[in-house]
Amino acid sequence: MTQRTLIIAEAGVNHNGDMELAKQLIDVAAEAGADLVKFQTFNADRLVTHSAKKADYQAKTTDGNESQHEMLRRLELTPAMHNEIIAHCALQNIGFFSTGFDIKSVNLLVSLGQSQFKIPSGEITNLPYLRHIGQFGKPVILSTGMATLGEIEAAIEVIEKAGTSRANLTLLHCTTEYPTPMAEVNLRVMQSIHSAFGVAVGYSDHTQGIEVAIAAVALGATVIEKHFTLDRNLPGPDHKASLEPTELNAMITAIRNIEVALGDGIKRLTPGEAKNKPVARKSLVASKLIKAGELFSAQNVTAKRPGTGISPMRWDEIIGQAAVKDYDKDDLL
Repeated sequence: MTQRTLIIAEAGVNHNGDMELAKQLIDVAAEAGADLVKFQTFNADRLVTHSAKKADYQAKTTDGNESQHEMLRRLELTPAMHNEIIAHCALQNIGFFSTGFDIKSVNLLVSLGQSQFKIPSGEITNLPYLRHIGQFGKPVILSTGMATLGEIEAAIEVIEKAGTSRANLTLLHCTTEYPTPMAEVNLRVMQSIHSAFGVAVGYSDHTQGIEVAIAAVALGATVIEKHFTLDRNLPGPDHKASLEPTELNAMITAIRNIEVALGDGIKRLTPGEAKNKPVARKSLVASKLIKAGELFSAQNVTAKRPGTGISPMRWDEIIGQAAVKDYDKDDLL
């Protein structure tokens, strides 16, 4: 049975605080065939100090004179905005999802009906936050960017002790750099996480392009998360490292094709192969005129298409036998 990858189209903060832009992002994700469109739920005052610096990638893509707090303040979604986004998701028949960056934000999402949680990489060492999410006992998707295996193990332990079983956990391999250089992807870490902790795994992709996400599915990812935007030239911290609509479409189409192509691992003759087998395989044929009673030999027998006669695998059985009738050249034995 084909495993279906959960594809999360990460709108994140690419709405720029504009509800019309947010709705257009939802439309694009739904049109592309994503399962969920994900936003970010936070309050700047609870998320960062007023003196916190921007990440390098944020400083390059936003106003350099603006603090991280000021930038995030512009990108907050109010409860009313959440309701409007959720209603538009329902209209477009795509699931709403959001990352809550603090306990109050998580509680807001729960009150709005969200029944699973996304823990971003930056919160993997936030014990009270992890414990709060764990006590709901709901499915949890945990990104592991910047984390050691020891830190991942500690986070899992907190979530489990709080009340969420390991069976409800999916860990996303992730490199917290925007965009992520190919040399820093280390995609096999996803499989190492699966081996180390016995959990479902996926990949949160910050690379440019779509090939790494597709490769992750081939390597066993059950979840793919990828940022997208309407236009990479829009102002804002994450647009530059996001897919544009045609690329999001191409990625999702490719992932769905890979899911089908992976199959079930059982080696069997396919319907297409059954049709081509007699055309592509060979049979034993006379390589020249053979008279009745003459012995078959390497001098008068060869293998040629079609494969509708005696298989060449029976060569040793046939060579040395006497012909029971005359054969013209190219006659099947």
